[in-house]
Amino acid sequence: MESGGLRRAYGGVFAELDAWEFEAAPEGQLSAEQIVAHLVANDELMIQATEALLAGSPFAYYELEEDVHRPQLDALVAEQGGLRGLTALLHGTSDRLCGLVDQLGLAAETPVETHLREGFDLVVDESLPWSRTLDLHARVHLPKHQAQLHMLHP
Repeated sequence: MESGGLRRAYGGVFAELDAWEFEAAPEGQLSAEQIVAHLVANDELMIQATEALLAGSPFAYYELEEDVHRPQLDALVAEQGGLRGLTALLHGTSDRLCGLVDQLGLAAETPVETHLREGFDLVVDESLPWSRTLDLHARVHLPKHQAQLHMLHP
């Protein structure tokens, strides 16, 4: 497995972040900072699962539900000093994840117990080959957050 599609999807997110100007999020929605913090937290979870597979684990676990992390997202925003710090951190986590994905080879087909809930757009609650979860991340998850960021531009 290679990370080309994943890198392009992250590129779309970074293109939105390059504008640096964002309006406040509508009530109940994530701010630009919270979106980036969410993506960083997600990358960390995906890195853990990918590292487990690379270490030879026959089974891994991945769980992300969008509203579970709000207090942690706010803490990460504060810890990184806002959007610039978060964007730098996302560059690092996304590069690390993509580098690990490039090493997966046949391990990409290992089943991973996946629990993913992003609104009504993306709901997964089953064991999937890790390559499928990575594909969902590249084709659905990252573009969804890229669109959210785009909507926050003035």
